[in-house]
Amino acid sequence: MSDLSMLINGLAVTAQHGAAFERRNPLDGSVATRAPAASVADATMAADAAAAAFKTWGQTGPGARRALLLKAADALEAKAAQFAEAMAAETGASALWAGFNVHLAADMLREAAALTTQISGEVIPSDVPGSLAMGLRQPAGVVLGIAPWNAPVILGVRAIATPLACGNTVILKGSENCPRTHQLIIESLQDAGFPAGVVNYLTNAPADAGTLVEAIVAHPAVRRVNFTGSTRVGKLIAQTCAKHLKPAVLELGGKAPFIVLDDADLDAAVAACAFGAFANSGQICMSTERIVVDAKVADDFVAKFAAKAKSLPLGDPRKGPVVLGSVIGMGTVEHCNALIDDALAKGAKLVCGGKAENTLMPATLLDRVTGAMRIYHEETFGPVKAIVRVDGVEAAVECANDNEFGLSAAVFGRDIARAFEVAKRIDSGICHVNGPTVHDEAQMPFGGVKGSGLGRFGGKAGVAEFTELRWVTVQTTGRQYPF
Repeated sequence: MSDLSMLINGLAVTAQHGAAFERRNPLDGSVATRAPAASVADATMAADAAAAAFKTWGQTGPGARRALLLKAADALEAKAAQFAEAMAAETGASALWAGFNVHLAADMLREAAALTTQISGEVIPSDVPGSLAMGLRQPAGVVLGIAPWNAPVILGVRAIATPLACGNTVILKGSENCPRTHQLIIESLQDAGFPAGVVNYLTNAPADAGTLVEAIVAHPAVRRVNFTGSTRVGKLIAQTCAKHLKPAVLELGGKAPFIVLDDADLDAAVAACAFGAFANSGQICMSTERIVVDAKVADDFVAKFAAKAKSLPLGDPRKGPVVLGSVIGMGTVEHCNALIDDALAKGAKLVCGGKAENTLMPATLLDRVTGAMRIYHEETFGPVKAIVRVDGVEAAVECANDNEFGLSAAVFGRDIARAFEVAKRIDSGICHVNGPTVHDEAQMPFGGVKGSGLGRFGGKAGVAEFTELRWVTVQTTGRQYPF
C-alpha cells in the first residue's frame, strides 16, 4: 500500500486539511493506495501555479522543451516494473498490458519531443499592398488533462505530452482508480527536470470529481481541457466547458465493429480479433465489441475464434503471467452478466465463457446476436463479445454503423480494394483494413465521431488542438486609407 502526494508548483503536497481517500484492489479488496482528496482550494493553487509558470515556459525554446521530454521518456521506461506493480494493485491489469502501456507512453513523449520544432505557421497572401500576413501557432496557456484508469500510462501521458511540447503548462487530474500509476508519470517528468509549476498533479475522492473539474475549468488561466473516458461523463465535461467557453478534446466510449467479409483470411482475422477483443479484458475504448461476420464464413470463423478465446490464460496478475487479469470492479461483472442473461433469453448462443462470480472474467462469446438484444447496442467494456451474422457487404456496413459510437473499426478481406471501400463507409474516426481495432501510434490523429467524442490527439492534429492560431500582420510599406 502506498501513501501518495500531489504535485503543485514543484512541491509534493497533501490535500487541504489532510483529506484522503483509498483505492482498493478489485480482486481482494486490499488497500492499494491512499491518496490526497483535493479541495477546490487545492485545485485553484494548481491552476495559479501553472499560470505563473506559463509566463516563462511559453517562451522556452523548442530545443529545451524537446530535451526535457526525451529525458522524461527515458525516466518513464526506467519505472516499468513500478508501473506493472501499481497497475496490478490498483486496476488488476496484467503485466503484459502494463508493459505495452509503458512502451507506447514513452513513444508518445518522444513523438511530442519531435513536435517541438514542427509547430509552424504560414504566410498568407494579402490584398493590402506591403502587408506581410501570417498565421502563427502559439501556446494556449494552462491545459487540464483528465485521464482514465484503463490504459493509465498511455492516456495519462497523452493528456499532457503534446500540450507541454507546444509550450503550455499542465494540470493532470489523476484517475480515482489508479492514483499511484498516474503519479509515476509525474515522477518521471520530475526526474527529467521540468521547472516548478509546468507540470501539476491533483488527485480527488470520487465524490468530489465534478466540483473539482468545475473549479479548474472556471479558472481564467485554463484555456484547454482534454478528457478521455465514458460518453456519459464526457457530455458533462462538455457542458462545463461550454458554460465557460473553453475548447475541449474529448475521446469517449466505443462499440468498435470488426467486419469479416466472405473472402477474409480467417486465421488472420481470428488473431486480430482476439487481440482487439480481449487485450486488457476488453477494457479499452477501441476494444472490438461487435463482430460482424458474413454468413458464408461464419461457422468456420466462430469455431476458430472460440478455440482461440478458450486458450487465453486467466488469473490474478500479481501471481504470474496472464492475458486476462481482473476487470476494474464488480460493477463490470454485474453489467456483463446482465447483458449475457438478456442475450440468451432472446435467442443468442453461448459459444464459450459465461457469467462470472468475481472480477476474473473469462473470454466470452455470444453468437447469433440481433438488434433486439442489449449487447448489440451497449458497450460491454469487458471480455464479453457479440457475434452478428449478416448477408453481404451492405448488411455488414449497416450493422457496423448501427450504434451511437464511432471511434475505431476493422475490416478483413483478401480483396484490399473492396475492403478499403467498405472501410470508407464506416462511421468512425479510425478504421483498419486487415488489422485489429485496438491500435495506436503517437503520431497518428486519434479520435472519434458521433458519441465517441470531439477533436483529435496525436501528431500535428494534436498541435492544432493545443495551440492558438493567430493572424498577425506587419505593414512593411506606407498604406492608403479611405479617410
